[in-house]
Amino acid sequence: MNYEHKVQKEIDSWEQQMFKSPGWLEKTSKNISNRINLFIPSKVHNMITTTIRSIVRTALFGAEYTPGRPVARALDLEQADQEARERFAQFQKIAVAEGAGTGAGGIMLSMVDFPALIAIKMKFLFELAHVYGYDTKHFAERVFILKVFQMTFAGPNSRAEQLEAIKHWHLEKDQWKSDSEYYKNMDWETFQIEYRDSMDFRKMLQMLPGIGAFAGAWANYTILEELREYAMNAYRLRWLQEQSGL
Repeated sequence: MNYEHKVQKEIDSWEQQMFKSPGWLEKTSKNISNRINLFIPSKVHNMITTTIRSIVRTALFGAEYTPGRPVARALDLEQADQEARERFAQFQKIAVAEGAGTGAGGIMLSMVDFPALIAIKMKFLFELAHVYGYDTKHFAERVFILKVFQMTFAGPNSRAEQLEAIKHWHLEKDQWKSDSEYYKNMDWETFQIEYRDSMDFRKMLQMLPGIGAFAGAWANYTILEELREYAMNAYRLRWLQEQSGL
């Protein structure tokens, strides 16, 4: 079995896992998270909403996350995957250190963690695009990054919608050559609510005295791992489609 066939099997398995019904532990942690969410002050929720808007705007229109290194597509997919994992390890270490530091400070410093973590995620996604040979100076590539970002935390219906867009990117990308309409027409309410609700039990534990540092490190470690899985598979899927002539 060559490497591309192996990757295709991994992608097929990933898709099946993505839409699998949540287990007891996932349901329980989600219910606990929803209850805790009710006790978080509205000003904190407003801060998260403002942060999401600001970072998404920067991702779409700014240069802050654009990697300094040139885009150089690897000779083969295996080579690209190896480099992607190496770069991911660097970002995961940063996220773990940041989660431990803010978790040690209790609920107030944990609020600082949310915008910092989103920024780390975005920087990783922009780097990943360049690893697989896609230039983030192009607006369509930034839209692709947002779709990958949203797919990692969205509910089942929205997740299926983002996956379909990624699968048919060779058709959809042509409508995103200009930035004139995308930001205005974005469903901000759904985007923000889904991200806020995705702050699951792991991040809630970070706010508890005594275990905040450990919980913050663990939460950011696992959250970055999930992002890596979704993002790498999205770019691998796109690579394989392009190789097949789609």
